Amino acid sequence: MYDPSMRVLTVLELLQAHERVTGAELARRLEVSPRTVQRYVARLQDLGIPVESTRGVGGAYRLKPGFRLPPLMFAPEEALALALGLRALHHLGLTALAPAVAGAGAKLARTLPHALRDRVGALEDAVQLDTLPWTVPTDAAVLACLLGAMQAERVVAFAYRSRTGADTRREVEVYGVVHLEGRWYAVGRCRWREALRSFRLDRILDPTEGEATFTRPPGFDARAYLRSTLPFVHAPHAVEVWLDLAPEEAARRFAPWRVTLDPGGEGGGTWLRCTREYLEEFAALLLGQGCAVVVREPPELREVFGRLADRANAARLAPPVREGRGRLPA
Repeated sequence: MYDPSMRVLTVLELLQAHERVTGAELARRLEVSPRTVQRYVARLQDLGIPVESTRGVGGAYRLKPGFRLPPLMFAPEEALALALGLRALHHLGLTALAPAVAGAGAKLARTLPHALRDRVGALEDAVQLDTLPWTVPTDAAVLACLLGAMQAERVVAFAYRSRTGADTRREVEVYGVVHLEGRWYAVGRCRWREALRSFRLDRILDPTEGEATFTRPPGFDARAYLRSTLPFVHAPHAVEVWLDLAPEEAARRFAPWRVTLDPGGEGGGTWLRCTREYLEEFAALLLGQGCAVVVREPPELREVFGRLADRANAARLAPPVREGRGRLPA
């Protein structure tokens, strides 16, 4: 759970970034209720922060004029990098950091000159980052604990839930943390298995940094380790399909998607092999390539293509709904 004290500080930053902010706007940015915002404001007032409020329609909060922290200085490129980086956190499945994003964004806006602030704001509004449908939300507190333990070179202990739902207790020397295909992974030496292992962060429960220390191998490449092992990790569905694409074109299109590609032999094309937890998203990805697809495995993938075809055909045959006439089907 996000630390309430950090939300209180975020309220302060938002108030410093704007002349006035409504309670509804604070609640939206912090993803809390208006009543909770009132508690945060009361806490700031208890700490001696001069927060003033107006009641009734159009009521809002503001800081007493003259109460400001000294600004920092950013170059235009630095300001844009920070702004876009904050926006990208949702894309990485770290939605729990919404209050921190709001607070950091408010600090950034407050420190910029007006011209640069307007420029960064316009670019932010023009940029849209679409979260992948298979992005898995991750607890930011788990990520922070693992990164802290890795930096301090201390063993971290946690409960781990496998894909089958079995819970085990692990002690791990974390060598690296990687975001790959919408999921966060920790890579390191598991003291229980006495071997290198990878752990999905969304399956880690109650991590704690211990007293035992270790030495991180110099130059260890956690991403390379993942890419060399994850294609062969067991998943519910082993996929093998033939694509009417030249191997070099298939490699260009599927480079980010953790697959194995082999030439199709005398018939040309490319054999694609991988494992997947969810077939529908992957089937849609294959259809989007605009080439012929032949399924060898698994049979369930054929059924998924059939369901997609039925939905596509239903959309094709549905009569258009003219504006102001008729109703959309329930």
